[in-house]
Amino acid sequence: MARSDLIIMDLRQFLTWLSLCTAFALSKPTEKKDRVHHEPQLSDKVHNDAQSFDYDHDAFLGAEEAKTFDQLTPEESKERLGKIVSKIDGDKDGFVTVDELKDWIKFAQKRWIYEDVERQWKGHDLNEDGLVSWEEYKNATYGYVLDDPDPDDGFNYKQMMVRDERRFKMADKDGDLIATKEEFTAFLHPEEYDYMKDIVVQETMEDIDKNADGFIDLEEYIGDMYSHDGNADEPEWVKTEREQFVEFRDKNRDGKMDKEETKDWILPSDYDHAEAEARHLVYESDQNKDGRLTKEEIVDKYDLFVGSQATDFGEALVRHDEF
Repeated sequence: MARSDLIIMDLRQFLTWLSLCTAFALSKPTEKKDRVHHEPQLSDKVHNDAQSFDYDHDAFLGAEEAKTFDQLTPEESKERLGKIVSKIDGDKDGFVTVDELKDWIKFAQKRWIYEDVERQWKGHDLNEDGLVSWEEYKNATYGYVLDDPDPDDGFNYKQMMVRDERRFKMADKDGDLIATKEEFTAFLHPEEYDYMKDIVVQETMEDIDKNADGFIDLEEYIGDMYSHDGNADEPEWVKTEREQFVEFRDKNRDGKMDKEETKDWILPSDYDHAEAEARHLVYESDQNKDGRLTKEEIVDKYDLFVGSQATDFGEALVRHDEF
């Protein structure tokens, strides 16, 4: 089977899966669809350094990576932490600032995004030149399906392609229709980039704005979240959402949400947990109180950043008993 046929098959399988998910969602009209993009929690553990540094480990490394350090000796943890510090020090001046630490924490928390980009990159950089052009993406993603005037799965591939091209052009900062890996990441995950937020809002409004007047009215807002499906009585959460729309979403009280109001809804300015954790780590580790950290200061506090195996016999026994 030709590579293009495999790609088309993969696309059709994905879209079939997507349509099944949509049907499943519609079959449960009392469940709420959430379009709001929240920053993920740094950890599901309680942040209490008096009891443990588990929260800090999850925040600094990401929960999955933190588990691997639990299997290392203190010496191995310190060695690996030292290598990480070299990556965090972006300007290579020998110091780690709050901003550099914040950027690292955000990277650690969103490692799955970069893994997703790496996986997709291999399938779209067809000439293996380290770049992905719009033509490469279009051919790899849509291929010959565009030649089918009447696809049997009900999807409008040409409309999808036009939307993808618009987003690709927005992600492509220099306008050459060739994406670097960073631009390709912005294309695949636009909600993660400030300069892409307008396209996230535009696509959301196009999805919800059924009468195409450029606004989202109350019924369109509710209709996107909830299908009556013949039920006369709305669940309580739907009534609450109606109140939310009137009291908070529609800020100028004109009965509809414009672009800025929609942006405030789906891309709220959340509390910056990564910055708060970065400041906490610096405060706890900054021995000379100059507001930045050396590699030595970080490694000296390795138990705060990464942890390791229990080396104290009593603590080892406690952990064994808990297990």
